[in-house]
Amino acid sequence: MKFHAIDLPTGKYTQPYSIHKKVLLLALSLIVLTSIPLYVNNSSTSPLLSPSTKTSTTSGLESIEEKQEEQCHIFSGNWVPYPDGPAYYTNETCKWIIPQHNCMKFGRPDSEFMKWRWKPDQCELPLFDAAEFLEIVRGKSLAFIGDSVGRNQMQSLLCLLGNVTYPEDHSDQYTNNTDYFKHFVYTDYNFTMATLWAPYLVRSSDADPNGHSRNSLMNLYLDEPDEAWTAQVENFDYVVISAGQWFFRPLVYYENGGSIGCHWCNLENMTEIPETYGYRKAYRTVFKTLQNLQNYKGVTFLRTFSPAHFENGAWNSGGSCGRTRPFSKEEMKLEGFILDMYMTQVEELNAAAKQAKQKGLEFRLMETTEAMLLRPDGHPNFYGASPHRNMTYADCVHWCLPGPIDTWNEILLHMLKTGQRSS
Repeated sequence: MKFHAIDLPTGKYTQPYSIHKKVLLLALSLIVLTSIPLYVNNSSTSPLLSPSTKTSTTSGLESIEEKQEEQCHIFSGNWVPYPDGPAYYTNETCKWIIPQHNCMKFGRPDSEFMKWRWKPDQCELPLFDAAEFLEIVRGKSLAFIGDSVGRNQMQSLLCLLGNVTYPEDHSDQYTNNTDYFKHFVYTDYNFTMATLWAPYLVRSSDADPNGHSRNSLMNLYLDEPDEAWTAQVENFDYVVISAGQWFFRPLVYYENGGSIGCHWCNLENMTEIPETYGYRKAYRTVFKTLQNLQNYKGVTFLRTFSPAHFENGAWNSGGSCGRTRPFSKEEMKLEGFILDMYMTQVEELNAAAKQAKQKGLEFRLMETTEAMLLRPDGHPNFYGASPHRNMTYADCVHWCLPGPIDTWNEILLHMLKTGQRSS
């Protein structure tokens, strides 16, 4: 429609048809002008958003933020000062700390190792919430399968949950070996937590004619899972699997019923095989077994390799770990045999996870290697006691309680809440 200018009346005489024409044009113009705002308000291209449009946009942004938070890679980061540490408990408030990990009780002179927190690069790792954890696992069960470092994590979790409640120890109802096999029941939550001792994850036996010792020769049957965990694992809803340091001792490897070589065995006519071979095959057997167990429906977490920090010698040749501060990522890189062990786990988990998914099982990677590589200050060193350990040797394998290992359970809770996998 074309608009024309309207001539205003003058004092001159005007013909009747001209008046009617001008009135008509004026009316049409008013109709058009009053319809424009209605059009604008209903136009999808209007910059003036309706309340409903604003709500939709805000909701969309919140969804994006939540998605970004869930996808934050919590396994890559650095340790930052936390002056309020220890964050959750002390060696005096938690009764579950065993002497081997009770560094402060046995005279460790510094406390700065308890005043650091893990800070992911792009987000925050929430503090551990014992009440929230217990609600998530209400009516469920959790097992730590592997060696004594896995038991170390369970004892950390016992202390963390102690801010809400303590469990009943039912270990003697399940085993005669209560030093290595533990069963705890939180009756108010119908939650069971256990450790199943299997330091190699696969079957092993003594091979040294002089008997078992700290560094004696062992036989390792790489294609046979350890019955210590296979006999019970189907009873658990969550399983945390870990193993590592035991694979560095002298070992003879067996597959298909026969020996195939060894690691550090010094036996004649025996092929030397690196520790990563046995490590890989052990995890492959574990994952295969879990997929083939008819009644196993649990969620499996692989907690990655926990580095030791012996300096100035090996564990049996004067090595120790007396540092009092963490490394930064610039000071310590993931490399060498630690990287090899870590990558072996990751590769086997990734391959198994694809197969497990087809069977409705979840295999998740809990990456703690990078974080713990930076914590040479977190070990007992000489400040721990164990009836099975020569106290002239430093312990640079296990972790003080409280200490950096508490971060593992912060990560575990985060993964239970978000379903996060490594990326």
